[in-house]
Amino acid sequence: MKSKSMDEHKKKAPKSVNCAVITLSDSKYNDFLKQDNNDISGGIIKDALSEKHNIVFYSIIPDDAELLYSTINQITEDHEADVIITTGGTGIGPRDITIETLKEIFDKELNGFGEIFRYESYKELGTGAILSRATAGVYNGVLIVSMPGSPNAVNLGLKIVLPELGHLVKHLKE
Repeated sequence: MKSKSMDEHKKKAPKSVNCAVITLSDSKYNDFLKQDNNDISGGIIKDALSEKHNIVFYSIIPDDAELLYSTINQITEDHEADVIITTGGTGIGPRDITIETLKEIFDKELNGFGEIFRYESYKELGTGAILSRATAGVYNGVLIVSMPGSPNAVNLGLKIVLPELGHLVKHLKE
C-alpha cells in the first residue's frame, strides 16, 4: 500500500544530489597505489549514481577506522556532499571496521536500510545472510550508507537506496 504523504514528499525531493563514494579495502588500496584500479564495487556505485546524481568525491582507502573517520570529516567539511556511500570493510574479520566506525559517529541511525538489506539478502542467500552487515545513518547533516564490498551486495544495496536518495536528502535539509 502506497503512502500519499510519502509520494508528495518524493515529488518535492531533489532529483539530483551530490554524492561521495568511499571503498574500504586493504588489497584494492594497494592496487590503487600501483595505478591498478580494480574497484569493481566502487565503479558500480559511481556508474549508478552518475545516471541522476553528481559524484563530488571518490576514494579507495585501507580498512582503517581513523582514516575512514578523517575521510568522512574531509567530505563533510570540504565537499558539498549530501550522501556518502561506502562499500567494503563490513565483514566479521578483525580488519573489518566500517560498521563499528560509522555507528560511533552517527547522529541518527536509519535501521531500516540494514534490515531491508538483510531481508533481501536472506531471500537470495538463505541463512548465509547472517554475515550481511549494512547500515545507514546521518552524520553532520550528511546521509551515510554503508554496504558490503561484493558487487552483488552493492547492486542489492543500490536497488534499495537509489529510489529514496532525493527523498532522504529532502528530509535532511528541512
